[in-house]
Amino acid sequence: MPLVYDPSDEQVRRNPFPLYERLQEEDPVHWSEALRCWVVTRYDDVRAVAMAPDMSPNRLTPFYEQLRDERRGILSEVIRYLNLWLVFRDPPEHTRLRRLLNSVFTHDAIAALQPRIRGVVEDVLAQIDPAQPVDLVAGFATRVPGYVILDLLGIPRERFDEVQAWSDDMRTFIGSSRDEPDKYRRARRGADAMSAFFREVIALRRAEPGEDFVSRMIAARDESGTLTEDELVATCMLVLFGGHETTTNLIANAVNALLDHPAQFERLRAAPAMIDSAVEEFLRYDGPSNSVARVVRAEHTLGGRPLRAGDRIFAMINAANRDPRRFERPHELDLGRSPNRHLTFGQGIHFCLGAPLARLEGRVALGVLAERFPRMRRAGGEPEWVDALIMRGLTSLPVHLA
Repeated sequence: MPLVYDPSDEQVRRNPFPLYERLQEEDPVHWSEALRCWVVTRYDDVRAVAMAPDMSPNRLTPFYEQLRDERRGILSEVIRYLNLWLVFRDPPEHTRLRRLLNSVFTHDAIAALQPRIRGVVEDVLAQIDPAQPVDLVAGFATRVPGYVILDLLGIPRERFDEVQAWSDDMRTFIGSSRDEPDKYRRARRGADAMSAFFREVIALRRAEPGEDFVSRMIAARDESGTLTEDELVATCMLVLFGGHETTTNLIANAVNALLDHPAQFERLRAAPAMIDSAVEEFLRYDGPSNSVARVVRAEHTLGGRPLRAGDRIFAMINAANRDPRRFERPHELDLGRSPNRHLTFGQGIHFCLGAPLARLEGRVALGVLAERFPRMRRAGGEPEWVDALIMRGLTSLPVHLA
């Protein structure tokens, strides 16, 4: 069978790990005709791509600049904001923006959110009837991080359904592996609605500052000045989208893994104090970030393959996290695994700004679920996975809680 990586293939979407293993052994720097890009799967190569100064995270500008049809007009406002997202920026702009945001999203500020996150988990569970089957994705894994981010930004939870719809629209462009007919119009619709909403929020916070993180971002200042209006809007969009989507996938993927490994589920129930190492293993075993994308700046080689300036590369994080060259028993879920130097949050200057918050939400949400519902089990049917290349997550996970 020829070695072909196509993330839109249903079998690959459900379980990409056997193919990742083959790629690591047979073609670790693989040219995908389906994607017209390089696919990198070994741990050391993925780490090198994530950290390399001759790789750029700005994959959107080259794509946009080569458009010559109606998509250029449709995507103009989408690109306007996404190109200001921290994750797509190169130094020195990245350095300045990261410095300002680091002063807002501090370790102490995130740690102080733990009681609030516990309250969110309790509020969400109070809306669920444990005697009835529940879709854990829609009923819990989506709402917990969604409410946490809304609280953090000082936005009423009643806006959740709107925000979720905007996020879903943007996801079709940012992470989908399929060229859906309406993906660009959906992305424009989501970006227009979200940017207009945050312009209003920012104006209100300028007039009446509060303790929320929007107010803190407005007030952030260093020797270079403050965030521009467009940077504020774009960063609010990133916090809402990235902080919500990634943690939803972390929680749902973790529960799915526990249901597949009842002995590990029992281990966590018997020793709840191991939740920290458990979350790290969930992040490694089937993490929420499937890949990171880069664009080659200058011609060089990787794994013996010639990379040309302008080539796109997808460094497959979830493949690297099961590389037997780095991890013993890589395909086993071991909640006590140590060391566990997974690459889920990236490396170097682009290490995920939201990692501390995602870890904290995962510890609280999964710890409460394991404590409260020791008999949690599947409610029938196969889990359904998001059709995405950048993200890895479930669209539904039916469970019995009690």
